[in-house]
Amino acid sequence: MSALEPAAESAAALDALQDALSDPTVRDLTWLLASSPLLRAFAPVGELATVFETRQQSVAAVAWLRELDRDPSALRQAVTATRIARLGRYAECLLGFFLQYGPAARLVAANVALRLAGRTIGECDFLVESASGRRLHWELAVKCYLHAGGDRAELADYVGPNLQDRFDLKLTHLLGHQLPLSAREEFAALGHMGPWHPQMFVKGWLFYRWNDAPPIAQAVDPSHCRGFWASRAEWPALGASRAGARWAVLPRLAWLARRPPVAHEDADAAGLSTADALTERLAQQTGPIMIAAFERQPPGLGHWRETDRGFVVPDEWPEQAWAYARAVV
Repeated sequence: MSALEPAAESAAALDALQDALSDPTVRDLTWLLASSPLLRAFAPVGELATVFETRQQSVAAVAWLRELDRDPSALRQAVTATRIARLGRYAECLLGFFLQYGPAARLVAANVALRLAGRTIGECDFLVESASGRRLHWELAVKCYLHAGGDRAELADYVGPNLQDRFDLKLTHLLGHQLPLSAREEFAALGHMGPWHPQMFVKGWLFYRWNDAPPIAQAVDPSHCRGFWASRAEWPALGASRAGARWAVLPRLAWLARRPPVAHEDADAAGLSTADALTERLAQQTGPIMIAAFERQPPGLGHWRETDRGFVVPDEWPEQAWAYARAVV
């Protein structure tokens, strides 16, 4: 069995598990472990992190996650204790919990700050020891980027919904600053004996204009999680094109895994809206809003299941995003 086969088997087993889990926090953790990376590997520095070294570890993780779903109180407490507001910090908490208590790699240290002349120059997200004894330095990033549109396919074309982040800039920072931290002479003085092998753990979603089919940047993993985006002026046409769908606005900390299925008789109680009702709600918003589409599966009979997700952005956003993607930063 090649080194890649355990990772592929693990992802498939965990991905299949998600539909059987009911707790949203456990689903988010499972998604974090199972979802495809956003990026391909970048040799020699940007190696991708692999959570499981063997099939036995992934099988054990499936059983562990099922048990956690039966009683998620410890995971929920870990999340709520830190009063998390940022998506990246939420993902760090989830992964840290798994490394502490899950049946795979062992957490050595987290958020290890490196200081020089009294100034913090960086922080290593996770120091991890695998079951085979490998000492790994993981940098975690969980991102949602929207392709700015057009025919160009570069990482710079993927921009944050609030136009304060860009995929090419994030990758440059990862490869040039964050991943090399554990190899610096100053890091050895902290007492975490290495050498540490740096790997990047980059997960998230990429969104493409709803009526467009742009090329995908070569650096992006083709199996990445993907969705749509539309302007507010385009939303009525998009909503009308999804006959029979119900919709929900997703708060920031619900941007990871797809939401649990909703019993068909509970759609209204669960906050699922018709397209017209969502139009009224979007009219009261100002910035980009993530929404999810729910459809009955099997059609007309089964539970409401999330089938798509995306952003509705202000009407001026597309022009601003196009300019930001091409700006020299």
